[in-house]
Amino acid sequence: MSILGHLLLALAAVVVVGRLLGRLLARLGQPPVVGDIVAGIALGPSLLGLVAPAVSFYVLPPPVAPYLSVVAQLGVIVYMFLVGLELNPAVMRGRVQATVVTAVASVVVPFALGAALAFYLYPRLSTAAVPFAHFALFLGIALSVTALPVLARILADRGLSATPLGAIALTCAAIGHVLAWCAPAVVVGVVQARVGSALGVVALTLAFVAAMFLAVRPVFRRIAMLARGSGVMSDVVAVTLAAMLLAALATETIGIHAVFGAFLLGAVIPHESDLARSLERSLGDLATVLLLPAFFALTGLRTQMGLLAGASEWVLCGLIVLAATAGKIGGTFGAARLTGMDARDAARLGVLMNTRGLMELVVLNIGLDLGVISPTLFTMLVVMALVTTMTTAPLLGRRNYHRDRSLPI
Repeated sequence: MSILGHLLLALAAVVVVGRLLGRLLARLGQPPVVGDIVAGIALGPSLLGLVAPAVSFYVLPPPVAPYLSVVAQLGVIVYMFLVGLELNPAVMRGRVQATVVTAVASVVVPFALGAALAFYLYPRLSTAAVPFAHFALFLGIALSVTALPVLARILADRGLSATPLGAIALTCAAIGHVLAWCAPAVVVGVVQARVGSALGVVALTLAFVAAMFLAVRPVFRRIAMLARGSGVMSDVVAVTLAAMLLAALATETIGIHAVFGAFLLGAVIPHESDLARSLERSLGDLATVLLLPAFFALTGLRTQMGLLAGASEWVLCGLIVLAATAGKIGGTFGAARLTGMDARDAARLGVLMNTRGLMELVVLNIGLDLGVISPTLFTMLVVMALVTTMTTAPLLGRRNYHRDRSLPI
């Protein structure tokens, strides 16, 4: 079969299996996104590759990974643009400073715990060829990541996107996303002795955010007003999608990943405009049902659970999960309480921020490519990302948030 044939087969397989597992896991209170993640891993070398390696190789052969990666990246870009469209800035009025403080705490506290845990893990999972400072910095970053796309999907599945809690969670995750991507840039600069270029990433990121809010947002407010009730909506949608791709290109060039540019452009487009509704109708199912599962299939190709063969490896993996969970939930909860949020919503926010997933894998691959973390530690951190994602829904509870659009903050 051609590469295109294998790509189409892989997408079809992960979509179908993801839907089936999503229905099954929904009975356990899990959001559909968990079914998609498990489907990607089940079809890869960790499960199907052990039971029926020939079938696994046929469905998800390694040569298809680069092409699957392109589709996956496009899917996440489009999806995060839609997430930005749903973000309602009005619910954030009066809580901007508190949200920034909470977002910073949700990154700093798990980073500190990860760096501290590095003292114990370094002699067991690394070698003298890797400087301890590099190892500790990357482990701290790995524990600090919140998966913005996965968090957004869970919020949408639970009907939380339009609530104040959902808006704060998305904003905190977006701020944390920038911090989490600036940090690897700095660490890569340290590893490669190019600190100046890393600091340039931080400066360019701040300039990009300022330009989006000061220059791009007024333009799209005007465009949305002109497009309302007119017959040129398809032309406006085309211009908007081109702007989305350019914004994604800008942040990818800066070094903080393309998804942030797409998300930020969506956030500056008027939330209740006809343009926003038209974009959601035309792109929603395409992104969530077809394109986004490509990322989960790619995850399955890269995960090798066979590397965790003994009890000692699983104990170390448990320590990583514990430190990651305590750092995220504890840091977010403490900061949210200090800024005036009630205990119940602060706890929910901490649970939401503990969601990890696809963005975590991108950060981990940076460390693996640089040789800072070993394949075994890489697999442990993948397990941590899956566990923290799967525990989000049970910790949130089974409450129907579709009927609760005004949580007290």
